[in-house]
Amino acid sequence: MIRILAILCVAGGLASGALAADETIATLRGAPISEAPDAPPMPKVMNKDLRRARNYPEQPPTIPHKIDGYQVDLNSNKCMSCHSRVATGQSQAPMVSITHFMDRDGQTLATVSPRRYFCNQCHVVQTEAQPLVGNDFIDIDTLLAGEGQAEPQ
Repeated sequence: MIRILAILCVAGGLASGALAADETIATLRGAPISEAPDAPPMPKVMNKDLRRARNYPEQPPTIPHKIDGYQVDLNSNKCMSCHSRVATGQSQAPMVSITHFMDRDGQTLATVSPRRYFCNQCHVVQTEAQPLVGNDFIDIDTLLAGEGQAEPQ
């Protein structure tokens, strides 16, 4: 019984030491876990209306403009006011991909499929924010060209 009590006391001391150590752990927030720092300012949305290169096949294209105030819900989809088949002639925006008009059985529909109706499920705007962590991604074309030799680990 005394041995168990001694083990519990030692374990309790180690646990309290671990809690103190947690408070000094570096986080991506830049502050100890116990503090709530002020939120950083919202980064600006890139609004260049230029198509961006994609990093892999089937990557959804990013949205090259601001979408603040765009309503996309069960009753309305603001994106379709420029990107629908009917509107692209006047807006000069790219038409929604034909895959967005197919149901799950591959049948082509007259309107956008309900599975593809909520654009922001896949398509996102880009901001002028610095990444929180480093990124050494090399796209396949660069890798095949031999320009971005992978470093041994």
